[in-house]
Order: sequence, then C-alpha cells, then structure tokens
Amino acid sequence: MSEQQRAVLERWVGAQKTPQSVALRARIVLMAGAGVSNSAIARALAVSRPTVILWRSRFTEDGPQALTETRPGRGRKPGISSAKVKAIVQATTQTTPPGQTHWSCRTMAKAQGVSPATVQRIWDAHGLKPHRVRTFKLSNDPRFSEKLTDVVGLYLNPPERAIVLCVDEKSQIQALDRTQPSLPIKKGRAGTMTHDYKRNGTTTLFAALSILDGSVVGQCLPRHRHQEFLKFLRHLDREFPGERDLHLIVDNYRTHKHANVDAWLAKHPRFHLHFIPTSSSWLNLVERWFRELTEKAIRRGVFHSVPDLTAAINAFLAAHNDDPKPFIWTASIDSILEKVGRCKAVLETVH
Repeated sequence: MSEQQRAVLERWVGAQKTPQSVALRARIVLMAGAGVSNSAIARALAVSRPTVILWRSRFTEDGPQALTETRPGRGRKPGISSAKVKAIVQATTQTTPPGQTHWSCRTMAKAQGVSPATVQRIWDAHGLKPHRVRTFKLSNDPRFSEKLTDVVGLYLNPPERAIVLCVDEKSQIQALDRTQPSLPIKKGRAGTMTHDYKRNGTTTLFAALSILDGSVVGQCLPRHRHQEFLKFLRHLDREFPGERDLHLIVDNYRTHKHANVDAWLAKHPRFHLHFIPTSSSWLNLVERWFRELTEKAIRRGVFHSVPDLTAAINAFLAAHNDDPKPFIWTASIDSILEKVGRCKAVLETVH
C-alpha cells in the first residue's frame, strides 16, 4: 500500500458522507496494511474471515477504487417483477378505482395484490403523485400570439421615456371576522383561528404595479364598474404627472373597454392600454403581487369592518413601497409559444 493510497483510505474512513459499506472495506485494508491478521481483523470489525480476504484481494487488484464498486449479480434480488411494476404504472396513469377520481397507495395495493409500501416505492421511482392535481387553462384567444408579443415585448424591452404599469382589480375582498379569538403562536403550537367566520362586507382594490422598480399604486373602492376604473385612471394621472406615456397592461374585463373609458382615453393620449390574451392572467405581473397581499395581509387577518380591511391593505401597500422589489420577467415569446403548442397537441389527443 502506497502512502497516497493510505491517505485516500484514511480520508474515506474519517468523512461523514462516506457510505458505511465503503468505510468498512477501507478499515479492513488499513488494518491489513498495518500487519493485522485476517482473523484478528474479522473479530475486530465483526465480519467473516472470507469477507476480509475478499476485500484485501480486490484492493490488491484494482486499488482503492475497487472498494467503492459492487460487482453485478450481488445484492438482494428484486421481489417485484418488471411486469408487475409496468402494470401498476399503467393502472395509475390510465385507470381510476371504481367510484373514485384517483388512486391511493392502499387502493392500488389492494387492486394489485402488493403492499402499500411497494406501490409508494414504484410511484416514487416513476415520479407519479396521483394525490396531486394542478389547475391550468389554455387560452383560445384568436389573437393570442399578437397580444402575447405586445405584452412580453413591454416586459423585455420597455419603451424609452415611458412608464409601464401592470393594472388589475382584486374584486370582492371580504372583511372576515372570526367567531372566536385566535390563539397566538407559542413553542410547540402553531397559531390558531376558527374555521368559520362572519362576513362584514367587501371592497375592491385597484392596483398598478411598476415593472421598473416594483412599487405599487393602489386604491380601494366599494364597487367594480367602469366608473371606479375611470376614477383609478384619474388617480394614476395624478400619481404620474408630466408628459411621459403610461403603458397599462390590463385584462379583457368589460369595464376596461367601456365607451366612457374609451372616450376618456381619447382625451388623454399619453395613456395606452395593452390587453393580455383571454384566460391568461398569469401574463399580468400584478397578479403575482396580489398573491403577496393575500398571503401576508388578508388570509390570516381579522377584520371587524370594511374600514379595518381597507386600513390593512393600505398598511401593506405602504410597507411594500418602503422597500419595493420588481418582478423580473424572463420567459421569451418563443419559449411560451412552444409550450402552448405542446399543450394544444396534448389536448387534441385527449379529445
């Protein structure tokens, strides 16, 4: 055994992440290199004498690398045949249990005559999670590519000397009061809140997210009509004075296309509306900010009245604007169109 080989083996024995089987083989070889007999090594390490002889021989032939390899044909033989694995995978992806929408480990195990642990291992190996489902909606807008190019172009290459704002409304935000006081968090227990609630009215938040710095201009109004949208447009006109153009990314809600809105826009030519495709709210970055608002200020809140809810929303707005962070759009137009094309191809096979 050379000094270099000895250093490698000692490093393996001392490393925390070395597999125990490899560490044991390294100890056998190190003790043999120190002149310890095979029988003494076997007693000290609680292994058989043939095991000691085997790994000494392997080390002599191929050096330290031989201690990390297990030759084919060794180890426990699989108890589940490949045909049974294929049958379980096929049943999981192409069938459902009688009267149910998806398989569980136990229902599949009973149907296939194996243990639930076996089903779980097979699902894990094939990346199958029948208990999970993800929602989606593919846009059928005939002008999808045109609108997508317009909006993504604003994100990736915004016009000079102009401001790009993502505008939308979070309507019907409920002021919910709990029926009993919530218990605070403490060691060993999460905070609690009752599952039922009392409704104390609603409000609608009109918000405009700047893609430049992530700041948000917001206004809570009682209703969600074109009159309120015009009021918010006037608010934006005051918030961003001067002659700079304002490019507003909005959805296809009828409020945004009302005749009175069109007339107001005609009188204010620095405002430009860019409509996202239908069923494509993911394209409007302000929706991502609405999620932050919901998760951090509304969902766990207790509001005794609409003014309480409005005050909480305004407090979150102020805190966010003290240290705003923009959401950076990275997906290219081509990558999105390619993914949409794959989705359409899959849907056609389903139908």
